[in-house]
Amino acid sequence: MDACDALIVGAGPAGSACAWALRRAGIDTVIIDKRSFPRDKVCGGWITPAVIEELKIDTAEYGKKRVLQPLTGFRTGRIGGPEVQTSYGKPVSYGIRRCEFDAYLLERSGARVLQSTPLKQLEKAGDRWIVNGEITARIVIGAGGHFCPVARHLGADARKETAVVAQEMEFEMTHEQRKGCAVEGEVPELFFCADMKGYGWCFRKQNFLNIGLGRLDPGGLPGHVAEFVAFLRRAKKIVFDLPGSMVGHAYLLYSKTNRNLAGDGILLIGDAAGLAYSQSGEGIRPAIESGLLAAKVISAAMGQYTAEALEPYRAALAARFGDSGDDISTAIGSRLPASWIESLGRMLLMNGWFSQHVILDRWFLHRNQPALQFLAAEEQTLEMN
Repeated sequence: MDACDALIVGAGPAGSACAWALRRAGIDTVIIDKRSFPRDKVCGGWITPAVIEELKIDTAEYGKKRVLQPLTGFRTGRIGGPEVQTSYGKPVSYGIRRCEFDAYLLERSGARVLQSTPLKQLEKAGDRWIVNGEITARIVIGAGGHFCPVARHLGADARKETAVVAQEMEFEMTHEQRKGCAVEGEVPELFFCADMKGYGWCFRKQNFLNIGLGRLDPGGLPGHVAEFVAFLRRAKKIVFDLPGSMVGHAYLLYSKTNRNLAGDGILLIGDAAGLAYSQSGEGIRPAIESGLLAAKVISAAMGQYTAEALEPYRAALAARFGDSGDDISTAIGSRLPASWIESLGRMLLMNGWFSQHVILDRWFLHRNQPALQFLAAEEQTLEMN
């Protein structure tokens, strides 16, 4: 059998970031994924300067062969209502294509990668895991998204969870479609549903256009998506038919998750742990940060991956993201009558200060939260290697 110290199930940003940090700490790491990379991935797709700093991405190098759309502002509002444009005068985020970004992070991780390899079997033998009857590992890290098989092994049941569901599509526009798209590349557009239970977006990344909508109530999603696309056409943001059907996906908000995050020789990161930001649903940054935090805890455990040794991971997540279930805005919103929420949402979305400093700076960009920093010892390990 092949052997490794750490085996990561899932090669998205969480898994690749974790592998990158583990390799920097000298830990032999293998990643398996059921897909082959590069692969399509439905996602609005933007990264903040904090992510670039945390992963030490050279933006000039990255942007040579990949889409890296600087975002200097946002247009926000309620679907069909007044719009507010916020301009920052400098890049506050960057649009990326997940098929490119994920493949880049995976290659740069330095880990051994087994693509087109789903997790079929996970058994414990002493202090090691046997994966698919072929690989042994001292610790297994679940990074396979909302339906991650490692999360199921730890007792997660997606059928009983309150998840955000979304439909979206991303396509390269033709010359005629580019002429018929009024959305500016530097200014993504975000529009909330009247009941504030979801929002849609129209996001241009150079020649690519990403359109989608996500909500907390799965039953009403198709109707809300159709309404949003009709709004985009009425407002002449796009004047062409969409070239295909939207693709659906689901993820847990951090305020809604109750998944078991760790046990003896096993833990969850990213969407497998249910870490998307509660107000925006954005998941790339928390996925990456959870991978980095997990790597720090694993490195500090020095090969003793007991549940007790991995317990600091829970504390690290709580310190970074707060205690799950303690999101005040979500709690208040769940108790107010629907008519109050609609009236309050309409009023606040028309306010320029609220749009910038609350919706954008705090909910979507998290500009108040500095980037994670590596420990000095980890940096020294990198230099020695």
